[in-house]
Amino acid sequence: MTAWKGRFRKRLHPAALTFSSSLPVDKRLYKEDIEGSLAHVAMLAKQKIIAAREAKVIRAALRAIRREIETGNMAFGASPSRNSRFVGEDVHMAIENRLIKKIGSLGGKLHTARSRNDQVVLDERLYLRTAIAGIRKLLRRLQKAFVTKAEEYDHVLMPGYTHLQRAQPVLLAHHLLAYVSMFDRDYDRFTDALKRINKSPLGAAALAGTSFPIDRDFASSKLGFNGIVGNSIDAVSDRDVQIEFLAACAITMMHLSRFAEELVLWSSQEWNFVEIGEELTTGSSIMPQKKNPDIAELVRGKTGRVYGDLMALLTVMKGLPLAYNRDMQEDKGLLFDAADTTADCLQMCSLMLESLSFNAERFARELRGDFLLATELADYLVRKGLPFREAHALVGGIVHDCMKRKRSLADLSLEELQKHSKRFGKDTRGLLDVRGSLLRKKSSGSTSPKEVRKAIQAWRSRLGISSRRKGIRIASHKTKS
Repeated sequence: MTAWKGRFRKRLHPAALTFSSSLPVDKRLYKEDIEGSLAHVAMLAKQKIIAAREAKVIRAALRAIRREIETGNMAFGASPSRNSRFVGEDVHMAIENRLIKKIGSLGGKLHTARSRNDQVVLDERLYLRTAIAGIRKLLRRLQKAFVTKAEEYDHVLMPGYTHLQRAQPVLLAHHLLAYVSMFDRDYDRFTDALKRINKSPLGAAALAGTSFPIDRDFASSKLGFNGIVGNSIDAVSDRDVQIEFLAACAITMMHLSRFAEELVLWSSQEWNFVEIGEELTTGSSIMPQKKNPDIAELVRGKTGRVYGDLMALLTVMKGLPLAYNRDMQEDKGLLFDAADTTADCLQMCSLMLESLSFNAERFARELRGDFLLATELADYLVRKGLPFREAHALVGGIVHDCMKRKRSLADLSLEELQKHSKRFGKDTRGLLDVRGSLLRKKSSGSTSPKEVRKAIQAWRSRLGISSRRKGIRIASHKTKS
């Protein structure tokens, strides 16, 4: 049974029915579809558009259908077959057809004063509310794991990087907390998207509204929405809230992918900064010694899928005239894929992070092996009155000379430093201590122990994490720059 059989004398070609059916994808929306229908029929009865006794029968049948599906009796099909209990080109018609089969023609009254155009957008908005709740919960779990790991390794110093080149020493905890901030913005993006998602399109009908005296605000309130989408054409013809959700997923996946990339690099023998738990790595089918960071690589790879979901829906929508067009049917698979992939990757990143063991000794060796404290010398000269650009060039020359002579900054005597500038004094030697460089940091949000301690305490409080330590312990690392 189709929704338009009165106008047509020929059945839809079987190939066309298979091609156009969205049921294999959108059957996943059965809960949302029934939830929306229950609110709609309650509104119809309240407004006396249908009788109260009719609404009661329809509501009971809808709940029975929901139980049928939830108990596994959910064989959906685009056309009738021996195995198809729910038949229709989409989930809306499948449930409606089942309703009519259960209670007769009365079931056809359910669709009074609505269209599949507003019905599908309603279902998607209900789905997105649930999906966002799950993703936000997973984001909080991941943030807590980062804070807990930062606190566990709060005494460890590491080389910070720019351009993948060693730059300045930082606390490992400071590095880990950077991800907490990133994921907090992701959390806020999903939260903010809810403001626009949480509006009901129900009652817009096909595009022009309806001549029935419906109460859109009643149905909206019953479904827990914060108001309605005001313009009926806009309500059914845009997918911007879906695109916003996909964009939030894509940005979250970008952050997850950057973390995954660091795990891939840092767990290699060349870096040897971290070890991922064996339960979250794999071996090789041919090389017995291998321990591969496959889960991290998969997170990195799946990021492209979510980017693709976003670009696909943007492309679907970019040339569509108002109002509804069938092209929009393609949005549901993209929403499901992005939501599922993002949630799965968040879970796996939490598991990987919780399993990590950082190599403090390796970090310490790296801190002794490069010109990480060159900026300290430049800042020293600035405090002695030299303009920063001149100090930068002067210390760059010192580094160049050291590299040419295969020496480190710490190897230079005061007399040698003073050949470059008489501004260097006896207090210069204290600059070439990694621990001291952190203690000298003054700016808010820096890698100084005081600022990192404040950040850990603030995140603990915000995320509801109990403290394991009173303060940050910094291992003393002498450097040869």
